[in-house]
Amino acid sequence: MVIKGCRQCGKTSSVVDFAHKNYEHVVYLDFHENAQLCAIFDGSLQVDYLVMAITAMVPNSRFVPGATCLVLDEIQDCPKARGALKFFSLDGRYDVICTGSLLGVNGYGGAGATIPVGFETIVEMCPMDFEEWLWANGIQPEVVALLQQCMSVESPVPEAIHNRMRELLLQYVIVGGMPAVVSTFLSTHDVGQTVAMQRAIVEEYKADMVKYAHPADKARIRECFESIPRQLSRDNKKFTYSVVRKGGRSSQYDSSLQWIEDAGIVRRCHNLTITELPLSGNAIPDSFKIYMADTGLFVSMLDEGTQSDILQGRLYGYKGAIFENLMADIFGKMGRKLYYYQKTDSIEIDFVIRYKGECVPIECKAVNGNAKSMRTLLNHPEKYHVSHALKFGDYNIGRNGSLLTLPMYMAFLVKEL
Repeated sequence: MVIKGCRQCGKTSSVVDFAHKNYEHVVYLDFHENAQLCAIFDGSLQVDYLVMAITAMVPNSRFVPGATCLVLDEIQDCPKARGALKFFSLDGRYDVICTGSLLGVNGYGGAGATIPVGFETIVEMCPMDFEEWLWANGIQPEVVALLQQCMSVESPVPEAIHNRMRELLLQYVIVGGMPAVVSTFLSTHDVGQTVAMQRAIVEEYKADMVKYAHPADKARIRECFESIPRQLSRDNKKFTYSVVRKGGRSSQYDSSLQWIEDAGIVRRCHNLTITELPLSGNAIPDSFKIYMADTGLFVSMLDEGTQSDILQGRLYGYKGAIFENLMADIFGKMGRKLYYYQKTDSIEIDFVIRYKGECVPIECKAVNGNAKSMRTLLNHPEKYHVSHALKFGDYNIGRNGSLLTLPMYMAFLVKEL
């Protein structure tokens, strides 16, 4: 099994915890911390040889058939080790779990890196999502069940619970889901320490861009990444290469942007030609927005004091970018692909999803505002083919005809396809 995901999303701790709970023996190799371990895989990839080499280099390691889990951490730093997975799979005596932060990105492993197609199960891990954030804050399953019930019957959430959930949502906007960041915030409630840790992770991302990307792409990858706050600050948030650099073109930066996406740092949200299912079939390949995969890291890239502004509701013009990125965070971590609809300057829908078998437009408003574009779609079903819509914002549950309004903290409950 190969667990892949962005840096610091909890891969290693989750895998090691699982291994120790389920196996009598755990053998752990960290290629990032100890590059010398890569030499084990320079010669034969036969399992008996590898077992002998590992036990020689890793003290107290034991391989017992059926009772040992071999954990290969940060396998992107030892591409040849990934090639050995085929032989461990065919042999069958020992289970192997790998973690990797940059698997599949342009430049990973260099020429000749072997991927054992058909001999590994790949699982993608995301940072903690909003529901896990609720668990971390002691919210019990009964509360989540109550929220689900209120949404199902379209009844307002009791005021005390509503206010607590609003508070937790705003905290999640600034903290996000990186486990170490969440732990720091919950143990200290110190926003300064929280932001410092987030910015350290962002700097680690930038260091990866220098270390792992092709030399010709390194500067452009960083330019694309650092342009994201500027991209989302515009009224028209479509990703534009000229915002990366004046005169920038797709041919210069497209592969660089793909690198960042493959690393799990950002998510692409495609524009649609029409609001119809299937959404993937109606997506426009070269028309898209880019959102940070984790809302907390996005906010940490903004000006000093933004965290305080969010908690106190003083965002003004930039609030749209922040809360759109929040929705992209929630939907993306649910496994939803992201789509939006913008046909003209007068019609723009923040997100479009498949929900209960229908194409459903979604708008997110930081405060209660008009939804002119949404009304246009709903008033012309013969043209736009939608009959229901959702609007998320800072208010309780309500309905106005075919438009259901929901508090923004309920977005994680919109699961039904």
